[in-house]
Amino acid sequence: MFIIESYSLAVVFCFITMLCWGSWGNTQKLAGKTWRYELFYWDYVIGMVLFTLLLGFTMGSTGEGGRSFVSDLAQADYRSVLWVALGGIIFNASNILLSASTSLAGMAVAFPLGCGLALVLGVINNYLEQAKGDIILLSIGVLAVVAAIICNGIAAARVSKGGTNSNSRKGIVLAIVAGLLMSTFYRFVIKGMDINNFENPAAGMLTPYSAIFIFSLGVLVSNLLFNTYVMKRPFVGTSVSYGEYFKGSLSTHLVGILGGAIWCLGTAFSYIAAGKAGAAISYALGQGAPMVAAFWGVFIWKEFKGADNKTNALLALMFALFICGLAIIVVAGN
Repeated sequence: MFIIESYSLAVVFCFITMLCWGSWGNTQKLAGKTWRYELFYWDYVIGMVLFTLLLGFTMGSTGEGGRSFVSDLAQADYRSVLWVALGGIIFNASNILLSASTSLAGMAVAFPLGCGLALVLGVINNYLEQAKGDIILLSIGVLAVVAAIICNGIAAARVSKGGTNSNSRKGIVLAIVAGLLMSTFYRFVIKGMDINNFENPAAGMLTPYSAIFIFSLGVLVSNLLFNTYVMKRPFVGTSVSYGEYFKGSLSTHLVGILGGAIWCLGTAFSYIAAGKAGAAISYALGQGAPMVAAFWGVFIWKEFKGADNKTNALLALMFALFICGLAIIVVAGN
């Protein structure tokens, strides 16, 4: 399987993770013009599962190091599988809430609040699991991100107060709950992987390509419960049925599948990079996604259109703090 050999390449992979995690929401915005997010989410999960297989039989089955995709799955211990699947279940619950928040409050609010909170708490969780990197610099970087989250929250509150989005407050609450849940899933995935030695992984443990596949199955199975419930009892609007899903156009379904593939690519690269960069740094850099999502929300989707000068200044400060925080986190792992 393909294995990263240098820290610099691991950082590149982490930045690709950040771009993917911060950009998949665009597919929800596109599909949302004619498609409820609950229905979009099914295609998103299908895309995730399909892309894990593509990665497994390509990157996961080439090279001389480690175990190939199929061989790794065949030797996996049930405890490793359960840890990774549990991570997928927890992630799915959080991501459904994040998707709901995006539909209510927009990308520029949901991602910085939800994923930003997940970054801060997740770095702490993952560092406790695998202490790798300069703790002082890592803490400073995380504090900068916290400050960025606060700026975004204040900016969102100012826009909400202005009445531009009556559902914004509900979206903010959902983003916070999503962030709390999302901060925990990565640690469970790492428990099922031999993150310290991808070249010669311990017997029974998973490697990145098999882990992302098991993870996606955990998402798919739990979605039968979580998303079905949300379809029947949506956070806003009337309930939707499976019959409506099958009436969707091919292009709409493909947009959702693309969203899942984008997210999956980013997550797989995060797992691959974790072997060289460490779980805390790999997760932290990937969760710089809120900055990317905020960029899309502010400049492409115009979610803060008409905001006053103070709100725009807060958004500019948010971007600056995110960039500084991520740069410090990179240095912390070098």
